[in-house]
Amino acid sequence: MIIKHREFPGYKQYSTTLGGRPLTLEVGKLAELANAAVLVKYGETTVLVTATASSRPRDGIDYFPLGVDFEEKIYSVGRIPGGYLRREGRPSERGILASRMIDRPMRPLFPHDLRNDVIISCTVMSVDYDNAPEIAAMIGASAAVSISDIPFNGPIAGVGLGYHDGKYLINPTSAERKVSDMYCTIAATEKKIVMIEAVGNQVPEDVMLNGIIAAHEAIKPVIALINQMVAEIGKPKFEYAKASFNEELFQKIVDKYLDDVRFCMDTDDKNIREERYNAVVAKMIEEFGEQYPEISAQLEEITYKIQKKVVKAWLLEGKRVDGRSMNEIRPLSAEVGVLPRVHGSGLFTRGQTQVLSIATLGTLSEAQNLDTIFEETSKRYMHHYNFPSFSTGEARPSRSASRREIGHGALAEKALEVVLPSIEEFPYAIRVVSEVLSSNGSTSQGSICGSTLALMDAGVPIKAPVAGISCGLISDGDSWTTFIDIQGVEDFHGEMDFKVAGTKTGITAIQMDLKNDGLTYDIIKNAFEITREARLQILDEVMLPVIAKPREELAPTAPKMISMKINPDKIREVIGSGGKVIQKIVADTGAKIDIEDDGSVFISSSDIEACRAAKKIIDSIVFVPEIGQLYYGKVVRIIPIGAFVELAPGKDGMVHISKLENRRVEKVEDVLKEGDMTWVKVTDIDDRGRVNLSRKDAIKERQADGLPIDQA
Repeated sequence: MIIKHREFPGYKQYSTTLGGRPLTLEVGKLAELANAAVLVKYGETTVLVTATASSRPRDGIDYFPLGVDFEEKIYSVGRIPGGYLRREGRPSERGILASRMIDRPMRPLFPHDLRNDVIISCTVMSVDYDNAPEIAAMIGASAAVSISDIPFNGPIAGVGLGYHDGKYLINPTSAERKVSDMYCTIAATEKKIVMIEAVGNQVPEDVMLNGIIAAHEAIKPVIALINQMVAEIGKPKFEYAKASFNEELFQKIVDKYLDDVRFCMDTDDKNIREERYNAVVAKMIEEFGEQYPEISAQLEEITYKIQKKVVKAWLLEGKRVDGRSMNEIRPLSAEVGVLPRVHGSGLFTRGQTQVLSIATLGTLSEAQNLDTIFEETSKRYMHHYNFPSFSTGEARPSRSASRREIGHGALAEKALEVVLPSIEEFPYAIRVVSEVLSSNGSTSQGSICGSTLALMDAGVPIKAPVAGISCGLISDGDSWTTFIDIQGVEDFHGEMDFKVAGTKTGITAIQMDLKNDGLTYDIIKNAFEITREARLQILDEVMLPVIAKPREELAPTAPKMISMKINPDKIREVIGSGGKVIQKIVADTGAKIDIEDDGSVFISSSDIEACRAAKKIIDSIVFVPEIGQLYYGKVVRIIPIGAFVELAPGKDGMVHISKLENRRVEKVEDVLKEGDMTWVKVTDIDDRGRVNLSRKDAIKERQADGLPIDQA
């Protein structure tokens, strides 16, 4: 048998520094059958990224079939997956968000008429928490597609951005992220910004804008590195079959029906617009169907192109389909307390977009446990967004949450999480569900507004109310126009959906989606300015008049909560052998009790008196008398040399006869009898834990302070 040593003549490494740490891209050794493969090493985070394309276009589709998979391997953090099967299953929400974060900036840079399936797989193989795997995966995805034979107008690259003590942090470490006032993921080409995903602690717009500029400068060396790879090892891009489209037919339709389409589009009612347009489509098919049989197959693209032609021309002229000015928000409405029995509810309506948000409070044990490659092991605040088919007037069965629904829920979650009170201030798990009842653009921002209302209606003491609004863009060459509060048709035919949420003080979240090749700094600055003005208007004129601050009391149906802190060494006593003690407390009081390893105790019940009763029992179990402290207790036993006084249930001490009064006492019964209440002072605790008390010292201190000596 002859064994030959396998060599990798195409193996190469490309390195640079990013955020003060080494970034290395390796090619030519792994996954050689893919169109391209790049192993990204950033610190000790390692991600294998492959790009693969089908050899033929997919038939019968009118979109580019791009798929991005962010594969979370639990071995990457040295753990075995949970669950019965002990293997990775469906991606986590954060994994889905990472996939979307890579897809969104790259998708517009592929040819719009490419119909070959393209799959980008990002397999996370090891994770160093100081170096985010999402950033490594994004860079690897761009590099892999760029050096492959897949047509692509990149490259892009991305970084994480933090801000602390007046300084911007590029790809902040784990410790830096915990103290940072914001965390943004910025993606860009060499010249333009192509994606912004941000969460901020009420960050001013100018701080955010200057941070984006700083991030872009940090991105440029990475783009230069990828361009170097393309120059040295890049493959020629393959030719692909262009999506068929009859330009002659389209021009005839434009010549004949453009004015009719203008009439169809000239309304603020989505239903009327569709009814008018369907009638025009019927005429188109009747007139051209016999001569051009392909009209039915190409109808969707014809519709898109002719409607975009109308909408773009109007927007460049400063006209909108519903007659609004460019900085005018659709009619707004807000309500709270919409639903009985739920803990809080808020209904927010903007034009034909309507969202009902419901807030639910629970014990901290109801927080979501996470089994992912990321640092977070639990989530106290959960925001879920539902987008049923009836909200757009369509008849489709409901399925599990889509990636879009998960993304919109996460955006609202980030926007509101930064204004929530701490666990110490408000020891509850919180879930908000946003039900989209009607959709005509910007439902994610409607969810943020409705959820602020629901949280305040539930009595959650948020730091400040949050509102969200979206900004659109249309451009022609170097000229461009932004407009506020985009509705569905403007989102569909426009070039940008720039969503900004925040308080009166500053930004709490951003999500930017594009259909063009990127934004200049001037466009971003303008978007910040007009969204801030709109956000303040929504808060002052619509939301705050409905509910100016969180309710003082929780809903009657909400669980009541008492928190306390005990010595961690006492946890064993509260729980008892086999849980017998804590189970008895729960059975006797009806309260639910959660105990953390640090000694934090959270007691909950629908009845506050049950919480107080449970707390009293726990106080008695963990009670430790302090030398020098005064206590008001009950005499439980008399002996010839003194009296035993109960300081807490099951905890007593002895007052020696010589410590009863400031005079000689012949018999204890001359001063105290069983059942009497008296003040005592702890004077000593011996090695066996026995507590010595003094009644005369306690009386002396009470009298000196002018306090009664015979009552609590």
